[in-house]
Formats: sequence, C-alpha cells, structure tokens
Amino acid sequence: MLLEGQVAVVTGGAGINGLGYATARMMAAHGARVVILDLRHSDPAAAAARLGAQHVGLVADVTDKASCEAAVRDVLERCGRLDILVNNAGITQPRKTADISGADYDAVLDVSLRGTLYMSQAVLPAMRKAQRGAIICVSSVSAQRGGGILGGPHYSAAKAGVLGLARAMAREFGVDGIRVNCVTPGLIATDINKGLIPEDRKQGILEQIPLNRIGEPDDVAGCIVFLASPLAKYCTGVTLDVNGGMLIH
Repeated sequence: MLLEGQVAVVTGGAGINGLGYATARMMAAHGARVVILDLRHSDPAAAAARLGAQHVGLVADVTDKASCEAAVRDVLERCGRLDILVNNAGITQPRKTADISGADYDAVLDVSLRGTLYMSQAVLPAMRKAQRGAIICVSSVSAQRGGGILGGPHYSAAKAGVLGLARAMAREFGVDGIRVNCVTPGLIATDINKGLIPEDRKQGILEQIPLNRIGEPDDVAGCIVFLASPLAKYCTGVTLDVNGGMLIH
C-alpha cells in the first residue's frame, strides 16, 4: 500500500460524490489514516465513519485561520503525526464578469485561495519539524484556459491563485522535505455540476475531450494519491492535468 502508516488530512471531504471524499476513500484503501475536514452541516464525522473506525471527521472552516489551526492541533493530538494535506475545499458560481459582486468574489476566493493558504500555514510547522510532508492542492482546468464549463471568472482567478501559491510554497519548503503539487481537474461528475449541464451541450463538450467522456472523482483521486505517495518523491511544484486531454498543450 502506497500510504501505509501515514496520516492524511482532506479539506472539504465530506460530500460523498465529491473529489475530496473519493480521495479520502482511496487514501484509506492505500493504508492512510484519513482525517476529513468540513463544515458542520456536511457532517464530516459521518463521512469518516463510512471509511472505517480508525478515520476521523472534524468540523473546520478553512476560511478561518483559528479554525484551521485548531483542527491541526486536534489531528496531532489524536493521530500523533500529519504527513499529507489535500487542499480540496472550494466553491464555484456561474457568473459573468459584469455580474460578479463583492460578496461573490469574497465567497469564492476565500474558500479556494485563502483556505488553501490557511490550511497550509496550519500544517507546515508539524511538517517542518518532521522534515517531511506532501501538500496537494486542487486547482482547475479553468485556471489554465480562462474559464471552465460552469464557473465564473472569479473561480478561474481563485484557482489560478492556487497554482501560483502552490509553486511558491514548493520553492520555499523543498529544503524542509515538503513537496507541494497541484492537480487541475477538467469536467468531473460531482454534485457541484450535477444536472447543470443541458443535454444539448454535452455532445459539444465531449467533442473537446479526446478521451470522450466526463471524468469521475476516482480519476482525480488516483492522481492525488500518486502525488502524495513515495512514487512522486522527486516531484514538487508540479501541475498535473486530469482532464481527459481537453487541454493538450
């Protein structure tokens, strides 16, 4: 098993059909003890219990620095170590540029970008002390192509910010044995986009994807597990496309 004996924290991981939960499930299958962080109404404890009794679910708000720090302290007290962070928490909104309000901007940037910073800041002291660690940040093809299928320009901006932040952290903390990498999913079948793509648009979308299908959460989870594992021990600052070829460049 690739992650035997390691402790992995996954933010925004309680949604059963989401990328975070698929990642948590696959990491558990590879031997990790998984801690799912999510908001109270998402019931992270119940999500973790579905993985097995040894896994943990904690309520945390990634937009609140104190909440992130408290969650990490709890993880270290319960598990004794923290090896992997998956910055998965994020939200999207279907807005056009002229329609983005200040509240819209704050909501999307706070979760995806500020949340990635705060959670990374929270885990870095423990990782630096251990002189090891892997942080994987979930960005989006939207950051690379200037817009996705559903998210607005502020979503593209937030996810592009995640790419820049991850690369900067990779440069800063490589000397401490900490690797920081990103995945950029394309269109993946999750609850976020369920029912939002009209049938008459689907064929046109598939024509842009060489593998001719919409991705599944496990397609992304497998790439995250790879980046977290010793198989990727010489990879840092990497952006790994997981989009079926829709952005071949």
